[in-house]
Amino acid sequence: MKKIWAPWRSKFIYHKKNKGCIFCTKPKAHRDKENLIIERGRTVYALLNLYPYNNGHIMLAPYRHVKNITALTPNELVELFGMLKGTLKILHKALKPHGYNVGFNIGRIAGAGYDKHVHLHVVPRWLGDTNFMPVIGDTKVISESLEGLRKRLVAAR
Repeated sequence: MKKIWAPWRSKFIYHKKNKGCIFCTKPKAHRDKENLIIERGRTVYALLNLYPYNNGHIMLAPYRHVKNITALTPNELVELFGMLKGTLKILHKALKPHGYNVGFNIGRIAGAGYDKHVHLHVVPRWLGDTNFMPVIGDTKVISESLEGLRKRLVAAR
């Protein structure tokens, strides 16, 4: 097997695990750049996924710690989907993807890494973005650093 040398990824491998819920602790820290938060609303916010499925992978979450979409208030739902609309516009302007995967993973069995705080995934997709690397090498190549991407997305707002 051939190896891809990507030493910049080591900081993610050795990243200290947060105690508690990342969707609660990150916005409370008020270190948006460090925590990859790209937008704040009254009841929800958007941040880059630290372990993205694809370049530009954004998650939208309520500030309030709720397990399921059914527990969101009408105001949270309206703001969440309004922020989704704005996020899609920003991604289109900054990255020009050909499409998107948008969805919730509700419950551990559905793939939720954090199953106690509901969040919405927005994953940009491009023609040919699934290539031989994930199929043969069980490796996904992300083409841009998270810091650089955050800077571009914030500038595109």
